[in-house]
Amino acid sequence: MTYYNVMLKSFWKRFGLLGLVIFSFGTFAQETELGIEYMKAGEYEKAKTVFQKLAKNKEAAKVIHKPYLQTLIKLKEFDEAEKFVKKQIKNSDGNAKYTTDYARLLEIAEKKEEAQKQYAIAMDKVKSNDEAMMELVNEFSENQQFDLAVQTIEKAREDAKSGDKFAVQLAKLYRIQGKTLQMIEEYLKFGLLTDNREMAQSILQDELKDEKEIEQLEKILYTNVQKYPEQSYYSEILIWHLIQKKEFFKAFVQARALDRRYRKEGVQVTDLGFLAQQNKDYVNSGKIFEYLVKEYPRNQNYPLWRRMLINAKEEVIKSVYPINTSDIRLLITEYSKMLAELGTNQKTLEAVKNKGLLYAFYLNEKDTAIVVLENAIKLANGDQQFIDRCKLDLGDIYVLKSEPWEATLLYSQVEKSEKDSPLGYDAKLRNAKLAYFRGDFELSKEVLDILKQATTREIANDAMELSLLIMENTGADSTEKAMKAYSNVELLLFQHRNEEAIASLNSMEKTFKGDPLEDEIIYLRAMTFLKQGDTEKGVKDLEKIIQKFPIELKGDDATYNLAKIFQEKLNQPAKAMKLYQELLTKYPGSIYGADARKRFRNLRGDTIN
Repeated sequence: MTYYNVMLKSFWKRFGLLGLVIFSFGTFAQETELGIEYMKAGEYEKAKTVFQKLAKNKEAAKVIHKPYLQTLIKLKEFDEAEKFVKKQIKNSDGNAKYTTDYARLLEIAEKKEEAQKQYAIAMDKVKSNDEAMMELVNEFSENQQFDLAVQTIEKAREDAKSGDKFAVQLAKLYRIQGKTLQMIEEYLKFGLLTDNREMAQSILQDELKDEKEIEQLEKILYTNVQKYPEQSYYSEILIWHLIQKKEFFKAFVQARALDRRYRKEGVQVTDLGFLAQQNKDYVNSGKIFEYLVKEYPRNQNYPLWRRMLINAKEEVIKSVYPINTSDIRLLITEYSKMLAELGTNQKTLEAVKNKGLLYAFYLNEKDTAIVVLENAIKLANGDQQFIDRCKLDLGDIYVLKSEPWEATLLYSQVEKSEKDSPLGYDAKLRNAKLAYFRGDFELSKEVLDILKQATTREIANDAMELSLLIMENTGADSTEKAMKAYSNVELLLFQHRNEEAIASLNSMEKTFKGDPLEDEIIYLRAMTFLKQGDTEKGVKDLEKIIQKFPIELKGDDATYNLAKIFQEKLNQPAKAMKLYQELLTKYPGSIYGADARKRFRNLRGDTIN
């Protein structure tokens, strides 16, 4: 419904039954529409004649105020326009919208000082009436007079002696004006005033468009944290902001300060430690849990924190190749000290299990590991899920020992115990991989095809990938020699026999040149080199795949991983961007597409939501 329709309806409600001295409602409506049509057609003299007649009635003048005024301005009849507006002001007891129209007329006449006085009168008139004030703000905004809209709100704030009112409205005006700092300040005020930090965070996340604006937010937050140390609000938003940027140590510094000031007993800091762990920032995760262990030795969560601290150290040690066995033995010692201090109970059983896995996978002391895990099962006190997780790990250790029948027995027990659960699917997947390692591809694929429907996305994806590999490299037309050699290499890698695996892959590249598995062989070698920290050789193999096998199964994998290396390790963003763009163009259906697009836009400096 247009402005004129609304005014006409209001007019009829008030005067339709009584009639008017000059004309009936029907005549009035027709005349008004006629005047507007003349105005739209540029026939301003005709429009003026119609509107001039209608304007003789006070109520009718309100309806045709804007089109009549616009018509007079088009005809450059400024004296007549001024006379009409002044009459409107008088008849409406100084309505602010008519005053602003008068001010605009003065501006057209280049009487800027007088115009400013009229704008000030309009603002002053509405400053203590919130509804009227916002109508005036909207009026200014519709006329692109954003500075005046801002001044109107500021004047209302002064009158109310409140620097926080209308924060959202003012923030939106600042966004239009490109005043990012002021906009951020207003949204922060809104969150504080309404005690709704989450809403403020959501708005800021939507509004801040580029890296420069995000940096401005951080600067303001740090300033306000220092300026208002008694307000936890700004610290909380700063912590949230730093977490978004994955700057976990900076977030920890703020969370630690809040934790000590408000005696939070480590609740928020604990969540931050787990977030850092989930994002594989093990160095800072370790620092966070180290703080908790030292600060709250009597807290009920102490055993958990202690285990997470050792686990973070473990992940850091395992990320360096070659792994230092002395460091692994130090970790085992730390686990042993923890268990001696806290005892072996429900809260420390995970530590027992982790200790056993270190023996198996990093010290090659498989029999010791089996003893440790079997002891953990005995101490589990009926915790079936923990027992089953230990059984899966025991099964893996038997694979390390090249005892597949013992392994499949344990996996099958878990399948039965944890039927239709993620742990049960995991057990089924391990059984499928074991069949694959043994070269029983038909059995492996049967199980994998079932797991494609698993509710756990990671398991379903793993099953689909291995099933596809088997399907493309086995069957009636294949001798399966290459596939059996390849699956044997994967077993060597599972057993941490990396050097043997690389030697086998080198031999396979020569033996099976031209085989459909050739790109898989080179890709597996590339990923093994990268795991060992040999970036140069890994990059060389990935580039070989992109050049020789761009349309094969590993084409998008190679492109994506090479782009990540250039971005994260070699600090060559231009090359990374080029590869991400190639991936999006050449492999539109790739599972890496969404992340590649996000990384590309981030490197280019686009908005990332």
